[in-house]
Order: sequence, then C-alpha cells, then structure tokens
Amino acid sequence: MPLIRPRLTDYHGIALAQADLDFAIPFFDEDIPLYVDPFLLWRSPSQQDQALHTSLINGFNHLGYLAKKGKSDEAVSLLVAASECDEVGMGSSAKRKGKRLGKEKAAEVVALFSRIPQYRDAGFRHFEEIQLFVDGISKDRVSDISCNFLKSFLIDFTIDQCARLGIPTTACVVNNVYDYRSNNFKTGRFNLPVNPIDQTPLLFVPKRWLRFTPWLNYDDYFENHCPQDDIAHAAQVLERVEVLNFNRDHYGIVDGYVRTKERTFEDCHNDPLFSQIPVLSAKRKLVELKKLPSGKDDNADKRYEDVVGQLLPSLLYPHLDFAQSQARTDSGVTIRDLIFYNPRSTPFLAEMMDDYGSRQITFEMKNVKSIVREHVDQLNRYLADELGRFGVFVTRNPLKRAEFQRTIDLWSGQRKAVVALTDSDIEQMVEVFESRQRAPLDVINKKYVEFRRACP
Repeated sequence: MPLIRPRLTDYHGIALAQADLDFAIPFFDEDIPLYVDPFLLWRSPSQQDQALHTSLINGFNHLGYLAKKGKSDEAVSLLVAASECDEVGMGSSAKRKGKRLGKEKAAEVVALFSRIPQYRDAGFRHFEEIQLFVDGISKDRVSDISCNFLKSFLIDFTIDQCARLGIPTTACVVNNVYDYRSNNFKTGRFNLPVNPIDQTPLLFVPKRWLRFTPWLNYDDYFENHCPQDDIAHAAQVLERVEVLNFNRDHYGIVDGYVRTKERTFEDCHNDPLFSQIPVLSAKRKLVELKKLPSGKDDNADKRYEDVVGQLLPSLLYPHLDFAQSQARTDSGVTIRDLIFYNPRSTPFLAEMMDDYGSRQITFEMKNVKSIVREHVDQLNRYLADELGRFGVFVTRNPLKRAEFQRTIDLWSGQRKAVVALTDSDIEQMVEVFESRQRAPLDVINKKYVEFRRACP
C-alpha cells in the first residue's frame, strides 16, 4: 500500500512535522491551498523581506517603464512569463499544473500604467492592486507573479533548506528566473529537489509569506470600502466588472483603501497550514459524539465519522500531521479512515516507525456497539507495506475479550499492533487538550503500553 497523499519530507524519510519547518512541505500530486501574499513581505520586520518586496515591486514596475517606452509587447510577454510558477505548487490545482495569463489579459494589466496617471508617474506600491482593476486577476495570479519575480531567492532558500535537512537534490533546468540586472527572465540550471512522479523541480516557500487570501483583495474592498451607492444608484446586484471600471476612473478610492490597509498592517499575519479547533469547539464536538447512538440509523455512522474527523486532527496536532480522510472497500464494506503522517516527533511515534514501519498511521472509525472479528481482520489486511503495522480503531466501547485476544494473536504471529480508542479515551484526550498540561497523543501511548503489557 503506497503512502497516502505523499509529501516530500515523508518520501525522503525526513522525520519532522510541518510545525517544525520554515517552509510549506510540497505535495507531489496537488497544490498547497495557500498563496504568497506580497503584503507580508512589505509589513515584515525583516530587512531581507522588505528588500525582497522592493525588488518585486521594481520588477513589476519595470513593465510600466517598458510600456512608456513604446515596448508594451515586451512588457506583456514578461508578464505572461511571470504569471505561472508550477515549481512552488501553491493554489488549488489537483495536478500542480496551472495556466499562464493570456496575452489579452496581460495587456489589460500593462495598460494600467497608461490608464491611471498615478501608476504612470510613480508606479505601484503594492502590485496586488491589479485585482481591483482587472477582471480575472485573483490570489493565485498574485502569488505566482510574486514567486516568479522572487524565484532567485526561492532557489537559494530551497538549496539551503535541503542542505540543512539532508533532502536529495538533482541538477534541474529552471525557467523564468528573473535577473534584476537585465530586467528579464532567464533559464538556469540548479541543484534542487524533484517531484518523483515527473522529475520536475520543486521550490520551497517560507511559511511566513503565506495566506489563504491576500491582505489586499477584491472581496474585502467591495464589502468594506467600495462606495457601492455611487456606482449603482438603483437597487440591483452590483457586478464585479462595474466596480473595476469605476475604480479605474476613481483611483483615489482605491488609494484610500490601500492606505487604510497599510495603517492596520499589524493585523496582517501569515495563515498556518493547519488550524486547531478551539477548546470550546472540541468540547461541543465531544458532547455531540457522546449523544450519537451506535449503528447506522439516521446516518449516525456518517455523523460519527464527521465528528471524529474534526476532532482527532486538532487533538493530535502538532505531533501528527493530518494527511486526509479516505474511504476504502474491503469485502464490499466501505470503511472510513483517517490517515496521519508520522514525523516521529516523540519517542512513542519513533517506536511506531522503528518497530512497525509506520510512516503513516491509520485510524479506522467504527460506530458500532462492539468490534467483531471481521473488523479486526479488515484492519489487519490494511496494515502492510508503507502504511506500517500499527493501527487504531476509533470506536464506542472497549474491545471484548475475544477480539482483544485476536489483536494479541496478531502481534504474536505478525508483529502487528492494534489499539482501540473509545468514547472515554476521546473524552480524556479533550480534557488534556483543554488543560494543556499533557498532549492528547499520550492517551494513545497509554493504550499502546497497556496493549504491549498484555502481549506474551
């Protein structure tokens, strides 16, 4: 069984959780649903980030210089080249492949330098403002443009991180590396990590640069700053294109919005790749779980899976990174699992890797009154190869004597370990999650110690 939703660090056996790294761990087969927000570089206390923001803005404003010199076609070509950065894998694509900006749309952006006097005379302070003037420009485009203008830094950052962590690199050809001396994109050859699926180069992005939505964005502008009554006096749905057209003729409104966002820069923070639910929400989920009946009546099994699927990723973070929820079929029965990466960040998790080969840990959810032999056999068949030989039942009640003995026999015969988390165990995990005195993972550790004491 191959790894579920593989990441670079897991593939290369780097035993570190996402919380312990300075960059967002790339996936091989999909994008990370976060985006580089250049405003975070502008507001950063780091002189390096501030200098990078200046370089980014200078590179973008060079497009306006070209347009002013009658070289709009060259400016459009440069913007098209900068509009997609597959090496970083940021966005919403399921295949780590995006589409470049079309020439017509790029020409609309370049035309802002002549259309709006302030940009013609002084250029942009924050190029994210293009979202407020050109339809079809959104956070993914802002992120990719930023990454391409900053690609030289990202290459150096990636090489440094690989050297620190021992991540293998390969000589790769990288396109569209911006050269600030020539103000052009060039192709270079660098030693970088590669995607084993297609051997394409990967670039790491600092976590401190990432947000789900840019600090300057259309939705925030429309809801909180746009003079909607001045654009459409009649009671009607205000179309985005109408707002963008209005903005082009009323730059002062946009400038006021940007200055407001600059004044509140201290509220602009990077978004974590995973956010735990609050303690109060965890307690409410626990109450909901305890009220659910066992079985399938009234979709109780689905509701149980939903509640557990929301609780466990938060309770086990940051010791276990959540991979995904997945359904598998065994003998015609659909089984819902929660899969976690094992970064070996504690002695217990290191033992799971060393003794059972568990690079990932499977939690099988069973909303049944009693686990039966068939359930143990199903999980047994799944615990193999890269997933390892340690698994967890999440169920309502302790295993009965016969089924517990069955798990002991699995350890004796195949050196597989299976423990069960009950409602009481989940309650205890929520209690320690609230107290912050111990880690909820310790509850699973305790269950494993009890299991091993029963083994011959």
